[in-house]
Amino acid sequence: MSAGSVALIVPGDFGVADLYELGIPAAVFGTPQPDLADPWYELWLCGTGNRTRETTPSFTLNSTHTLNDVTRADTVIVSWVPDEVFEENAPVPPDLIEALREAHRNGARIVSACVGAYALAEAGLLDGKRATAHWMHTALLAERYPKIQVDASQLYVDEGDVLTSAGMSAGLDLCLHLVRRDLGAQVANQLARRMIVPGHRPGHLGQYVDLSVPATDEQGLTPVLDWARARLDEPLTIEILARQAAMSPRTFYRKLHATTGTTPLQWLLNERITRAQVLLESTDLPMEKIAALSGIGTANNLRHHFLKQVGKSPTDYRRNRS
Repeated sequence: MSAGSVALIVPGDFGVADLYELGIPAAVFGTPQPDLADPWYELWLCGTGNRTRETTPSFTLNSTHTLNDVTRADTVIVSWVPDEVFEENAPVPPDLIEALREAHRNGARIVSACVGAYALAEAGLLDGKRATAHWMHTALLAERYPKIQVDASQLYVDEGDVLTSAGMSAGLDLCLHLVRRDLGAQVANQLARRMIVPGHRPGHLGQYVDLSVPATDEQGLTPVLDWARARLDEPLTIEILARQAAMSPRTFYRKLHATTGTTPLQWLLNERITRAQVLLESTDLPMEKIAALSGIGTANNLRHHFLKQVGKSPTDYRRNRS
């Protein structure tokens, strides 16, 4: 398992929305967590030296690195292009494009959030690949770059060495996904708990989750979800969960879907896969035992669901974590 260096592209000035999307990777990768993993990531704030058009309000940041440093980073994150790129069809800054291309040639993992996908697209790093961005910008992205398989419904898309995410909070989902890839499910889950966010929202959940429910609904589900997490190795059905929550199955289904964007059965499968990941990382138990302890049943079932959700077999996952 390895963390490595993360180069975060910082524009010459930026607005409130940009500050939010810059702050997410800065918080995840720039705050040492020595009790979770030591060493933690090394965050580089790489200034572009370019000023965008004036925004109100706008901010400046004294970065300690430049675009020249991007080319030697392990991971590069770009969540910004000038507004003129998607509003007026202006070009993406060529120095940024060349830095991304060279970093990719040097083996870096290239990551975008929101409109940062335009920079990856202009660099040709998304050609023939699946990608996403904030749903407000995906139609133009698909029109301008027809070689990309743009999917507006995804929270994030992982294509191995190139990853893209939707805007705003979806960037946090992708950052936690990167931590999960690099340092394992247990570390990612503990970090998410410290940040008081869900430990894992798979990229395919979609950008259109209806969250227009009172905050008390989510709090009302927390006890039953924690109860279920402690019993993943037991048979659990929507009827059992609803009874534990003192709700009808229909009400429980509706509230869970509104809160998490997924069904009770899919939520259980996500949690069981996460449990299997932790066991694969932290024990030498055989696959049949891991399948039983995570509630997936048999080793064949574990392999099937693990391949579908994680993209590799449990054996390969364990081997890569050793």
